[in-house]
Amino acid sequence: MPLAMQKLPAIDWAVSDAPVPYAAAVAVMEARARAIHEGSAREMVWFLEHPPLYTSGTSAKPEDLKDPGRFPVFDAGRGGQYTYHGPGQRVAYVMLNVGARGRDVRAFVQNLEAWIIAALAAFNVEAGTRDGRVGVWVDRTRAGGPLREDKIAAIGVRLKRWVSYHGISLNVEPDLEHFSGITPCGIADPRYGVTSLVDLGVPASLADADIALRDAFEQVFASSLEPVPCPLQTA
Repeated sequence: MPLAMQKLPAIDWAVSDAPVPYAAAVAVMEARARAIHEGSAREMVWFLEHPPLYTSGTSAKPEDLKDPGRFPVFDAGRGGQYTYHGPGQRVAYVMLNVGARGRDVRAFVQNLEAWIIAALAAFNVEAGTRDGRVGVWVDRTRAGGPLREDKIAAIGVRLKRWVSYHGISLNVEPDLEHFSGITPCGIADPRYGVTSLVDLGVPASLADADIALRDAFEQVFASSLEPVPCPLQTA
């Protein structure tokens, strides 16, 4: 459940229509995080897609990159291990002043989880967190069958001077085979896989996911999202 929070100022909300190169997105995030810390810019949530690529977090193990020549690989500098980004996946980069939101990193991450879970509930998808496994999961165990759980959303954030960047990724309709080039988040157990809204039988588009994510964000983080132009123009 969302953690109780006081009503806070509105947040800039940008949505990029074309895939955004990863390095360019990181440069925008870092600059915006500095400006937020200095008080010269508002907080921002940025919805986008990336071209197919892999990113490594601070806990990534080299052996978990199983196909290093398949897609570009970027050192993300965030927490976590290897993950995949690509078309059909809604990435939401979250540049928030966590210092003004209670200085509680654990509560912040719990709110990111609650945000995703609430957005998925709009599609009647029951999802949740799991002890020892980062991200948001759905139970796909068949009656009488062995345990099967699939990850539908990843979380990886970084804080610098109490301002967050990086964020979450929700699988709407990505090519799930692209995850085979890594051990996603370091979890090799065959009982745990990767899924998406469309894989679950939900005919959702990125635009549908954006509406659900926007509404859930405003509920969980007690701040309205105000549309603004994209911080990076792409061809």
